[in-house]
Amino acid sequence: MAKTQLGARVDVEVAELAKKRASDLGLSVGEYLARLVEDDASGLRARAVAAATRFLAEHQAVFDEAEDGQHARGGAHAA
Repeated sequence: MAKTQLGARVDVEVAELAKKRASDLGLSVGEYLARLVEDDASGLRARAVAAATRFLAEHQAVFDEAEDGQHARGGAHAA
C-alpha cells in the first residue's frame, strides 16, 4: 500500500500519550494512528462503545451491590 505523510499539531500531552500507547502496542505512531482512524471509520469504535454501554446497563445492579458492600464494610471499620 502506498504511504503518504500527514502533519498535525496536537498538544504535547496528546503527542506523548500517542507515543506511549503506540510503544505499548509495539506499533509506530503512524501505525497506531492508522489503526485508530480505521477503527473509527469502520464503526468498530462506535460498536465497542455501544456494547460497553449495554453491558453496563444490563449489569448495573451487580455493580451497585458491590459498591454498596464496600461502603458498608468501610463504615464498620471507621469507628
